[in-house]
Amino acid sequence: MSNAKIKITNKLRAEQLAILEKTYAGAMPELIFNSTFELLISVILSAQCTDKRVNIVTETLFKIANTPEQFISLGQSKLEELIKPCGFYHMKAKHIMATCQKLVDEFNSEVPTTFDELVKLPGVGRKTANVVTSVAFKTPAIAVDTHVFRIANRLQLATGNTPVEVELGLQKIIPREKWSDAHHWLIWHGRRICKARQPLCNECPLNQCCPSSKNDSN
Repeated sequence: MSNAKIKITNKLRAEQLAILEKTYAGAMPELIFNSTFELLISVILSAQCTDKRVNIVTETLFKIANTPEQFISLGQSKLEELIKPCGFYHMKAKHIMATCQKLVDEFNSEVPTTFDELVKLPGVGRKTANVVTSVAFKTPAIAVDTHVFRIANRLQLATGNTPVEVELGLQKIIPREKWSDAHHWLIWHGRRICKARQPLCNECPLNQCCPSSKNDSN
């Protein structure tokens, strides 16, 4: 049974955020990359795939190709072969090849710096664009992946039926200068404690202020 006795207030949300910040201070992306372009490719590959698996794939991939021109020269069939362990490799390869061509044709082979330009690249949605602008260009952003979506709704930090609704809700309650850091707090909490199927409520530093806690002591 959930901890329904908890009343959701701005004070409670501030407490939740303070605990997350203290617990995951300094949290950084787990993807391994050496350039903004490598980050972009890694985030595209990470859709419905773990960062650990993406890192294994890109360790080999980026030794073979790490610029838009090199990816184009590689060809889609070879790219599919290299990224197959990431899943959905046909579509991902198609998007990556089209994105590389667009970068060469329209952006002088450079990754664009703005959200609006990034989301025009094939296979780049709000989450990917927010990650790139946040991590590479230090622009405050909250990328809502499955972990952020789940944790925000469970804590009722921001509730919504779509990632966009949750993103906008989080933007309202989190100071702008902490958006990018909060994104990582929520991801790390989702990966380590508040898992999708079996959340570790008894180990959670938030269980006393979480309306979804299943800790028997609540």
